[in-house]
Amino acid sequence: MSKWLNIWKKPETAAEKSEDPELIRCPKCGKMVDKMRVAKRRFICYECEGYFRVKTGNRIRMVADPGSFEEWFTELEVSNPLNYSGYEEKLAEAREKTGLKEAFTVGKCRIFGQEAVVGVCDARFMMASMGHVLGERVTAAIERATKEKLPVFLFCCSGGARMQEGIISLMQMAKTSAAIKRHGDAGLLYSTILTDPTTGGVTASFAMLGDVIMAEPGALIGFAGPRVIRQTIGEKLPEGFQTAEFLLEHGFVDGIVLRKNLKKTLYFLIHAHQCVGKKSWADFKGKDFHFHMTEILKERIWLDRPKTAWEKVKGVRRMERPSALDYMEYIFDSFVEAHGDRCFADDPAIVGGVGFIENQPVTVIADVRGSSAKECQLRNFGMPKPEGYRKALRLMKQAEKFNRPIISFVNTSGAFCGIEAEERGQGEAIARSLMEMSALKVPVLCILIGEGGSGGALATAVGNEVWMLENATYSILSPEGFASILWKDAGRAKEASEVMNITAQDLKRLGVIERIVPEFGGAGKDTAQGIGEYLNEKIREFLMQYEGMDPEKIAEQRYERFRAY
Repeated sequence: MSKWLNIWKKPETAAEKSEDPELIRCPKCGKMVDKMRVAKRRFICYECEGYFRVKTGNRIRMVADPGSFEEWFTELEVSNPLNYSGYEEKLAEAREKTGLKEAFTVGKCRIFGQEAVVGVCDARFMMASMGHVLGERVTAAIERATKEKLPVFLFCCSGGARMQEGIISLMQMAKTSAAIKRHGDAGLLYSTILTDPTTGGVTASFAMLGDVIMAEPGALIGFAGPRVIRQTIGEKLPEGFQTAEFLLEHGFVDGIVLRKNLKKTLYFLIHAHQCVGKKSWADFKGKDFHFHMTEILKERIWLDRPKTAWEKVKGVRRMERPSALDYMEYIFDSFVEAHGDRCFADDPAIVGGVGFIENQPVTVIADVRGSSAKECQLRNFGMPKPEGYRKALRLMKQAEKFNRPIISFVNTSGAFCGIEAEERGQGEAIARSLMEMSALKVPVLCILIGEGGSGGALATAVGNEVWMLENATYSILSPEGFASILWKDAGRAKEASEVMNITAQDLKRLGVIERIVPEFGGAGKDTAQGIGEYLNEKIREFLMQYEGMDPEKIAEQRYERFRAY
């Protein structure tokens, strides 16, 4: 598995082009294109890269090992619960046209040898509107997956509720959601892939309840359809409104997935969400780690004179200082980022996702400030907004569900203070993070790699152990703020830094941290690998220390750690 996901566009060969093509119209660009060429490209237009809608059988072939799909619940009969006139005829017409009994097909299959439940909504059948049979198939499949302890992947698309079934259709939203809750309580993975279009009651129920939610590029996704919204508010909708990309920006999906990556993405998710507690950390064999650079760099540390507190303050604020992403290259075998707080937005000041150490998954949370002026602007200089803390907490609760340890990298001057942060509840977001982190039943390791400023830093630093890089700082407030409040003179910041006890050495003496991580002469491009490899070794020791420990004891240990202050 590669460290970082690279998406390459493979050029078509001459053999892929038909000599006597059957032409179809692309729904995105409107051009007439060769049907065979489009099919060979996983139903993606070769002119505009637009995605065609995919039939059930083709979708299953994209992700299931050949011959492994076993369809479930084929015996469920469609009925007319409200005796709506003409409904039976419409259903018969849909069955004849599509060859399907209903809009949703589900069953068990293997994905690169791993068993999983896969369900597919097919828009050709009455726009995959959710009637009682569709709701029953979704619910029964999730119940059976819970019983058989299997992960579930649902490819969602829908025009919403099936109007001919009225209130019975509406009840399916609650029914499917309740089944998902039980599946989640059993510690099992439920993931959805949103395709074009996903709207109405499906959006407001099983489509948006995934532990991981993905979307295909350009897919229309929303509760009310764009036509209904335009008619209701009488306004022109913005460009790109209700697209998959729009939802990613606003924090409601974890990522956009390309069809060529679908199968390996589902396999990755199965592997990443298996409970670590089922196996011993000592049983996993990973790559052979070498620490030659670390040993060489260790010799340098004694040649550098100790830095003053003020020098450390200035040092951690340098744009050139390595970020968590730089160290993660050498700590984790691979890392896949997740996005969004499921409420408002995706805050780039906090990066979160799943990383692997020797093939074992851990949840990673990291403040990221930026390594260029443009990136600093994008990431708000590493000052999280409420949605950043809510994203981090969402991922930490997910880690608890799947028994994944948590590694948190802290590097922020503090939480963002601004009108919008107050409007969205900055104080509440930090307070809830502190409360929930204190009770997590998985090991939590927090590493201050740069500046740790006030409650904004503490919000993701409630760990069983807290470590600091040798020249990092951690304080109640910036030295400038401290001097301004106590001495009414921000110009005395240098003097304040020397009396605040903010260095790693101060905090180790005070019992606030457990370990000082050497920087081998100072954190920079030439030492990032050495620091990262040192952290890899020590993180593995930390994880082994908590192997087999009772979850309640892990949470109690963390409680007592902070209770001692």
